[in-house]
Amino acid sequence: MPDTTARPGRPVPALRLGVAGPVGTGKSHILATLCRGLAGRLSMAVVTNDIYTDEDARFLRTAGVLDPERIRAVETGACPHTAIRDDVSLNLDAIEDLEERFGPLDLVLVESGGDNLTATFSPALADAQIFCLDVAGGGDVARKGGPGIARADLLVINKTDLAPHVGVDVRRMATDAERAREGLPVLPLSQHDPDSVTRLCAWVEDVLARHRAGEHSPRDPGPMAPHSHGHDEQPQADRGSDPAPVA
Repeated sequence: MPDTTARPGRPVPALRLGVAGPVGTGKSHILATLCRGLAGRLSMAVVTNDIYTDEDARFLRTAGVLDPERIRAVETGACPHTAIRDDVSLNLDAIEDLEERFGPLDLVLVESGGDNLTATFSPALADAQIFCLDVAGGGDVARKGGPGIARADLLVINKTDLAPHVGVDVRRMATDAERAREGLPVLPLSQHDPDSVTRLCAWVEDVLARHRAGEHSPRDPGPMAPHSHGHDEQPQADRGSDPAPVA
């Protein structure tokens, strides 16, 4: 376990929080929500990932949730998995640059490029991971499993306000998710439900407190199986191999 305990003259490294999930589940909105809710209390920065665009970074800059200079876009030029799992150097370089310019930082949010149910972060990049689903993807998605659904530090079921319009029972979907996750936390979330937003921010602050105290170990959700991708851009196969899971 990395030593993150504060000592005189050495600040605790920023908590690096990865946010992954399929295309359209609302990852960028979750980042915006966290920036709005926490930026007044924490020193923050954001790194977004996508294949050939900086659209997510531009959305966050336009939303005015953070100083635009604190938001960096990584254009992977390949499947986003390569930059969050196989070779994380592009993301680590972006984080290092942000820390040099704006540090010490408390929290760095790292958004994965939109993908399917297999995207997970290497523990060399993310200290903690949120995996995002949304009700518009169908109430049965949580039952389908996958490493992010089953083992990310937090599973967010997003856009719960849309459930009546898409015929999804949020309570049942959350129950299915809790069963798949065997006790790991599940958070139904809506931007129109302030209580759920408060719970999301409180969860992040709790992880940060444990990180600062040296009580949080990065969780590796596990390796990804070879698969095809649902990007708008041309699909590309994953390359390389996964690092050994962290105990």
